[in-house]
Amino acid sequence: MQNKIILTGVTPSGIPHLGNYVGAIRPAIQSQYDYQQALYFIPDYHSLIKLQDAKLRQHYILHNAATWLALGLDTDKTIFYRQSQVPEITELAWILSTITAKGLLNRAHAYKDLAAKNLEQNEDPDAGISMGLFNYPVLMAADILAFNAHYVPVGKDQIQHIEIARDIAMRFNHIYGETFVLPEAVIDEKVETLPGLDGRKMSKSYQNTIPIFLSSKDLRKLIMKITTNSQTPEEPKSTENCTLFTLYQAFAKPEQTTALAKRYAAGIGWGEVKQMLFELIDQELSTARERYDHYVAHSALVEEILAEGAKKARSIAAPILKLAKEKAGLL
Repeated sequence: MQNKIILTGVTPSGIPHLGNYVGAIRPAIQSQYDYQQALYFIPDYHSLIKLQDAKLRQHYILHNAATWLALGLDTDKTIFYRQSQVPEITELAWILSTITAKGLLNRAHAYKDLAAKNLEQNEDPDAGISMGLFNYPVLMAADILAFNAHYVPVGKDQIQHIEIARDIAMRFNHIYGETFVLPEAVIDEKVETLPGLDGRKMSKSYQNTIPIFLSSKDLRKLIMKITTNSQTPEEPKSTENCTLFTLYQAFAKPEQTTALAKRYAAGIGWGEVKQMLFELIDQELSTARERYDHYVAHSALVEEILAEGAKKARSIAAPILKLAKEKAGLL
């Protein structure tokens, strides 16, 4: 076990899908005992940026929490909480924002890309861009620095946010003295970005996701809709950039993947591959699906677990915030 703190979270902006499961949730749960302290949280404040339906947000928070719990998160050994129930995070975010250069945030990918699109359409570069989106990296830095987390597992598209958090921590330490640990991004090269139903990256934005806990019937129905080419069953097929093969590989054992690759080379029908993929995923998730349904049906239990986690989280964040305030002359 490493004498370090690891922190991760998945924004509740939709129902968790297989891309979230393979890319973030499964590896996070597999490593929950590998560190001195593991923190898992639901970044509900972050969801305010894109989602402005209050009831839907509550729905997504419940389903996200139920997903983590159903998939084996051990709340006796880890800390699991809602971001909005730890006020130290947002208080720290304001303190950090006062020493964060605007130019640093101007270079953040999400803001920069939207501003560039506005310019292409001859609009004000900031049209439709909220301060929440612009300040997103500062709040994310506070998520991390409030606990002095050493490691943050992220996808490659999120590395910049960890770099920004490091820059902010270094700036604060330079001005006020050593206060924050410099976090490191953890990239699992073995974890692939899963393709969705249409072959593009599985994303809520593309509406091409496969929710983790569909019923067996609905899971099969959705898998059968995955886009394939017009090759006949007897034609040899390439595994390269094949949506079905990539999804299968994410759930299969190495020997199963090797066997399917041979079938591709010899010729196999897409319908048969889809059936194999369905059976593989359904088998892995069937037991967890029952637990998920239980948690969704008992939302009060989920809220109780999150509230207890928030108490534990605050016990860590409070002294770190106190130190930051003392260093900055606020106490």
